[in-house]
Amino acid sequence: MVYRVYVEKKKELALEAESLLSEAREQLGVKNLTDVRILNRYDAENITPELFEYAKKTVFSEPQLDILYDEMEASGAKAFAVEYLPGQFDQRADSAAQCIQIISQGERPLIRTARVYLLNGGLSDEQVEKIKKYVINPVEAREASFALPETLKADYQIPTEVRTLDGFTDLDRAGLEAFVRQYGLAMDADDIAFCQAYFRGEHRDPTITEIRMIDTYWSDHCRHTTFLTVIDAASFDDPEIQSTYEQYLALRASLGRKKPICLMDLATIAVKELKRQGRLDKLDESEEINACTVKIRIKTDGVEEPWLLLFKNETHNHPTEIEPFGGAATCIGGAIRDPLSGRSYVYGAMRVTGAADPLVPIDQTLRGKLPQRKIVTTAAAGYSSYGNQIGLATGIVDEIYHPGYAAKRMEIGAVIAATPAENVRREVPAPGDVVILLGGSTGRDGCGGATGSSKSHTVASLETCGAEVQKGNAPEERKLQRLFRNGKACRMIKRCNDFGAGGVSVAIGELADGLVIDLNAVPKKYEGLDGTELAISESQERMAVVVAPEDTAAFLALAAEENLQACPVARVVAEPRLVMNWNGKRIVDISREFLNSNGAEKHMTATSKRPHASKKRRAATLPSNIARWPAI
Repeated sequence: MVYRVYVEKKKELALEAESLLSEAREQLGVKNLTDVRILNRYDAENITPELFEYAKKTVFSEPQLDILYDEMEASGAKAFAVEYLPGQFDQRADSAAQCIQIISQGERPLIRTARVYLLNGGLSDEQVEKIKKYVINPVEAREASFALPETLKADYQIPTEVRTLDGFTDLDRAGLEAFVRQYGLAMDADDIAFCQAYFRGEHRDPTITEIRMIDTYWSDHCRHTTFLTVIDAASFDDPEIQSTYEQYLALRASLGRKKPICLMDLATIAVKELKRQGRLDKLDESEEINACTVKIRIKTDGVEEPWLLLFKNETHNHPTEIEPFGGAATCIGGAIRDPLSGRSYVYGAMRVTGAADPLVPIDQTLRGKLPQRKIVTTAAAGYSSYGNQIGLATGIVDEIYHPGYAAKRMEIGAVIAATPAENVRREVPAPGDVVILLGGSTGRDGCGGATGSSKSHTVASLETCGAEVQKGNAPEERKLQRLFRNGKACRMIKRCNDFGAGGVSVAIGELADGLVIDLNAVPKKYEGLDGTELAISESQERMAVVVAPEDTAAFLALAAEENLQACPVARVVAEPRLVMNWNGKRIVDISREFLNSNGAEKHMTATSKRPHASKKRRAATLPSNIARWPAI
């Protein structure tokens, strides 16, 4: 049986409803709107009537702050409900289910939530639709039914195999280009032709999982394709820029650089020179892909100890543009995960963002974009939500306003962390070592995030890219923080990688040259995921750690003490190939050399014309009250 309850903030505390009332009247022009009420609706199944009644005032609501309703009283108001799209992580429902299970010490109930909006003021259907469009972001949510469902159990189609792309190796150039468009790949025609040549050499057609995984590996997000594009020639009208470029070429020659000229080399050449001069002796270098790490010495209780200082920044421009709350939340979450995977504790953060004028009327929003006001306010709420839940102090929050950000928002999060050096053990994984997946379960949210942020978007992106935006789960990441403050656990880890872009395929795939991954061992949020989704989903708050076989049981026990899900999902092997098995079948079997090639080599010629003074863009002059977003 499904039970239902509605929860509403008391009038004096209903700040969200008050804010929507103001925005609808001022921004949407619905002047006759007189009152807005917002209720959280909870549906629960697999729970006893007694436990449900107890949970009403202990889990679903706070009696001193909220009002409970067993039935919704619309009182003549126009009403609509909003729920997350299937497959999207719902933290409110997940937290409620966990709390009820802790109370009952029994089976976990099924919980589904929705938000109910009640609008008063004699609104027309057209005005209601205008408010719905403002409230419901199609990337993450949809309008929900008011009917009480018979069951909350999802009727999943359980997939059993992934498709082999028969005929792929026979496609001509036009066929390959059509293939890229058909599957919405981030790679270009040269990359897919490079893939085809590889699989012809393997004398077989690829699986869809292999193509999706390669597309993820070679995406600009994961492999910095733009920065590694070879610059065959460059010239600049501006003599100062030309002189600087020539200094770079001279420095390359003196360093004996043989790798091609590219933006990555331009960006890192100064560091290489400083290293040659012996001025970077405190830089900590390793094959691990974590955060920038510096060796320091600090006093602890009067005793000087060697520590590691780590810092990292992350951009989430694309996801924050289309789903502001989740995009900004996972920006800070992703930035935290990088130094966290270096076995450090994150102490502080900063946030720098860019937006167009948020006071521009809603009707002037660019087609296919969310309103700037919606992006600005919702992203601030998402960042704050994640930071507050994980317990992270943010020292600087600075938002720049300029019309150049109207087409694409800027969202940057940065963190600083530290750890005792003795807690960080870095070794090359050996055949027989075990890879443990640590943390949250895998879902569809985040499938294609790396490739999604690496390809061009259209006005349809708001409605087609929902799965690409990860959903943050700060309480789960906090558990990871607690475990990684345990020196005993950290010292068992030979190598670690966070589950950022690319999910299992990249997070585990980067740990060693030879790996065999059992996708059936990967924990799932729900049934119905196929092998491809399990391989590339970027669901948040997970780590991949390599431990010796003899340390596996002890590490799993320490994770259990933090109520942290952990399970072996892969093993290191000698042969340099990435292999993934699912349902007893090998659905990925790729040479490490091919995977690390980063696809077809890209070339460009760079020319820069000196701009005429009259054509220089002028910065926007905005009202002083919106020159900066206040710190939160």
